[in-house]
Amino acid sequence: MITFDDVVKVYPGGSTAVDHLTVELPTGKLTALVGPSGCGKTTSLRMINRMVRPTSGRVLIDGEDVAGQDEAKLRRGIGYVIQHAGLFPHRTVLDNVATVPVLLGKTRREARAAAIGLLERVGLSEEFAKRYPAQLSGGQQQRVGVARALAADPPVMLMDEPFSAVDPVVRGQLHAEFLRLQQDLGKTIALVTHDIDEAIKLGDRVAVLRQGGILAQFGTPQDLLTKPADDFVAEFVGRDRGLRSLSFDSAAALPVRPPAEAPDLVLDDAGRPVAWRSVGDLGGVFQVTDSLRVVTDLAISSPVGIAVRVDADGRADGIVSHHDLADHLVARRRESASA
Repeated sequence: MITFDDVVKVYPGGSTAVDHLTVELPTGKLTALVGPSGCGKTTSLRMINRMVRPTSGRVLIDGEDVAGQDEAKLRRGIGYVIQHAGLFPHRTVLDNVATVPVLLGKTRREARAAAIGLLERVGLSEEFAKRYPAQLSGGQQQRVGVARALAADPPVMLMDEPFSAVDPVVRGQLHAEFLRLQQDLGKTIALVTHDIDEAIKLGDRVAVLRQGGILAQFGTPQDLLTKPADDFVAEFVGRDRGLRSLSFDSAAALPVRPPAEAPDLVLDDAGRPVAWRSVGDLGGVFQVTDSLRVVTDLAISSPVGIAVRVDADGRADGIVSHHDLADHLVARRRESASA
């Protein structure tokens, strides 16, 4: 657990970057720090590994004040990933990843062998090991940066806008890869981002900071979307927060009609949906494990206003019209309000 205990940071000249921040980042979870430029999120992150020292208050890791720890030892035990990866340009990918394990006492052979495994975990084959950072794409460099941060198997990782320098398609791929890694590893992670969508997608918890380093709200992504603390949080999260909150609800409870009630739906010999007879394009399908947001998007974008559900073998086993979906969402809201 990472604890900020009434932390204040005032820079020379009187500018307050962090104002009495008290919050606990839970063990084994990813906490996203998000807010407008100048809200103190990066300053807060850097106080965890003592790159910035608080003016007052304490930062603790598992109950131990970082101010009393050896600075070099503290940092070697914390993975750190920054924008543009921050790789050593004169070292190969393999040696970039092996750097910290060697500093911690592993032989170069042991560190390199472990580095190969880490590169594979972040989606890079062994052929990348002998390349230099300049020979990699931005997305590949970020993968190496994550591998290097994981190399010493640190319990804590700090990530400062790690995915902001890559294009949206690569960013989505990195998000998926990182979520898979975190599910396997369960690190305690503090991630700084200016992108509320990224915070909601990756964070188990989200801390929204307002100008002047004041904590505006701390909670789950769903808390922020459904119960914003004030107008600032509501505006920062966005006006479409109701739609995005559907990402956290399963489509399993949706009432579906049998495919036979949609005579315009064309199925192949195996019962898999192919197209709509009148308009052609099917518009996509969903499964019971998908979210309500996926179904909503499909129903809205469908040329006939119907989302088609399929089973694990791809066979159509239900349909949901946008009218049925709207009725379900209204009933769901009433149940939530009366609970």
